[in-house]
Amino acid sequence: MSLQSLYNEYLNIKFNRGLQPGQTEGFEYGLYEDGGAELFFAGHDDEPFVEWADALQPKDPRYTANPDWKPLLSGCFPDLDVYDEQILYFLLYTINSTTSIAGPNPYGAMNDFMKPYCFFQLGQVADAARLNDAQKEQLRDFFFFFYLYTHPVNEETLYGFSFRGRDLVHTKTGISVERYFSLYHDYYCDKHDEYKDRLLIAPHEIQAGKHLTLELLRSIEGKSSKLLMPSEEGFETVLRLINDVDELLRIHSEHQTKFFNLLRDALLDAGTNPYRVYCFRMLLQNYVCYILYFQFDDIHDLVDHLKDTPFACEKIVNMLFADAIFIQKIMRQHRIDIADYQDVTGFFAEKAREMHL
Repeated sequence: MSLQSLYNEYLNIKFNRGLQPGQTEGFEYGLYEDGGAELFFAGHDDEPFVEWADALQPKDPRYTANPDWKPLLSGCFPDLDVYDEQILYFLLYTINSTTSIAGPNPYGAMNDFMKPYCFFQLGQVADAARLNDAQKEQLRDFFFFFYLYTHPVNEETLYGFSFRGRDLVHTKTGISVERYFSLYHDYYCDKHDEYKDRLLIAPHEIQAGKHLTLELLRSIEGKSSKLLMPSEEGFETVLRLINDVDELLRIHSEHQTKFFNLLRDALLDAGTNPYRVYCFRMLLQNYVCYILYFQFDDIHDLVDHLKDTPFACEKIVNMLFADAIFIQKIMRQHRIDIADYQDVTGFFAEKAREMHL
C-alpha cells in the first residue's frame, strides 16, 4: 500500500466522492454515525490505527512529585527522561491521527481544515525550486507549528520538536523521531508476549503500523514523494496549482492578472461540491502562505483586480482571512496592522471583523 492510495481513500470518504474504495492493504476505514471515520487494522473493527498503543501510554510524570521510573527505551536513549517519553507518545498519536476523519462540527471546522492542509504542504514545500532555502525552512517550520497547534497538542509537545536538515528531532535530546518510533514499535513486537493483555494486534500488525507511521513521518519531513490531490474533471487547473507550488508561484509572478482571474472563476466553478470547495480553500491558503507570507502588499493588487466583481471579491477576501489563522500569524510576524488596509477591510464580513479588527 502506498501513502498516496491511502490518502486518496481518505479524501474519497471525507468528501463523499463516491469513488470505488482504493488500496489500503492491511487497513480499512470504518464509518461512524456522526459522519466521521477511522482507519482500522484490517479485520479488527475494535482497534483503530490511531489508538493501537493507547493502553501502553506512559504514566503522566506531572502527577507524581518525584517520578522514579525510567522511560521504556532508556537503554537506547540514555538522555531521554519520562517527560520526554510522554511528549514523544503524544507526537506518535498526533501523526497517526492524520488518518482520522472527524465528523461535522462547526466548532472544530477551522482546525479540521488546517491540520490536513499543513500535513499536505509539509510534503510540498521541501522541493519547491522557486523558494530559496531560507524561505523553505520558514514555511516548513510554519506549517509544522500549525500541524501540531491545530491537533491540538499541549505546549510541551508544540515546542518539543524541530528540524535538522530534513530530520525531525526531539529538540532537547537531539533524538531522531524516526529512530525512536522505529525502535518503539520493534520493542513491542519483540516483547509482545509480555504485553499481550494490553495489545489487541499481532506483531506483524504492529510492523504494519510502524510502516504507516514512518511513511506519514517521512511525508512531514519531505523525504518521500509528495502527495497529490487526485483529479477532478473540470477543476484541472486548480489542482495543477495545488499539486505544484512552483507552477503556482510562476503563474502569479509572470501572469498576475491571469492568476486573479483563475481565483475568481474557480470560486464559481467550485459550487457546492465538497471536494472542489476544499481544493479551492487550499488554493486560497496557498496564496496566503506562499505569496502573502513574503509579499503581503500583493493583497492590494488582488482586491483592486476583483473589486469590480464585489461578490467574488468579498467571498475571496473573507475566505482568506476567516477560513484559517495563517494570515493572522503572518501579520503578527511582520507587524502588519490590517486596519491600515482599508481597501481590504472594506470587504470584511462579521467573522473577519471579529477576528482581525
